[in-house]
Amino acid sequence: MADGPTGSTVPRRQLGRYLRDLRNQARLTVRAAASELEWSEAKMWRIESGQTSLRSHDAETMCKVYGASKELTEALMGLAKETKARGWWHSYGDVIPEGFDLFIGLEEAASQLWWYESELVPGLLQTEDYSRAIITVDNPDEDVEEIERRVLLRIRRQALLSRVHRPATLHVILNEGVLRRPVGGKKVMADQLKHLVEVGELPNVTIKVVPFAAGLHRGMLSGPFIVLRFPTNGDGKYTEPPTVYSDGYTGDLYLDKPSEVARYDAAFDHIWHTALNEQDSRDLLSTMAGSYEEG
Repeated sequence: MADGPTGSTVPRRQLGRYLRDLRNQARLTVRAAASELEWSEAKMWRIESGQTSLRSHDAETMCKVYGASKELTEALMGLAKETKARGWWHSYGDVIPEGFDLFIGLEEAASQLWWYESELVPGLLQTEDYSRAIITVDNPDEDVEEIERRVLLRIRRQALLSRVHRPATLHVILNEGVLRRPVGGKKVMADQLKHLVEVGELPNVTIKVVPFAAGLHRGMLSGPFIVLRFPTNGDGKYTEPPTVYSDGYTGDLYLDKPSEVARYDAAFDHIWHTALNEQDSRDLLSTMAGSYEEG
């Protein structure tokens, strides 16, 4: 995909993915849905594959045909409005509801995730107690039931690392500060660090740590980010363009222009080679876990 006025393809791809899932749930073939909507099958394919933008009215019509809920219909109508944007900053609480987590769809579809974190353990590697501590602080007004629902959702996301069919490859770099910040208390932190050691033994997971002694590195300039890559088709080309995701406090940034992705690729490569090797990182995690247990 070349840089150009069309900007990010993320909202188009996400909208297409949700509409395809809705059609399948309604047990409608592409041909049957196209007939009901009085569209061509080619148009249906372009929409579901994220090749074209979509009017919010058309998204509403598709949702009615598929029997979508009012809440989901409103969310997809809001997403449709974003498909013509030049670039995409998804601001929660604007046209797209806060509870409509678009990143999960991207994460589930990805075959590779390159993840740099400076403050917290990534969600895909969190224990329940560590996750609960973070979600509770971030949602002080939610009741216990809602907190537990969010914790369960986060833990369920981790299945993509151990699924039987094409588990995702995860390369994670943690700033040393992540290890030294006792989120949830010493026991929670000890268990979390031991969990990182265990998960790091999976053949598709690599965890490295950037020590404070490394000094200035690009992660200190870029902040936390994830580069997502997707499966390739028969000719070796990606089924979807690589995408950079950054989780902000009031909104999420998605970038997929080649020049943008290349810059984050370079940053990740620099941080990766600045970090401790896998064994030394594992040893540091184990040592830190032990210090929490002793303390």
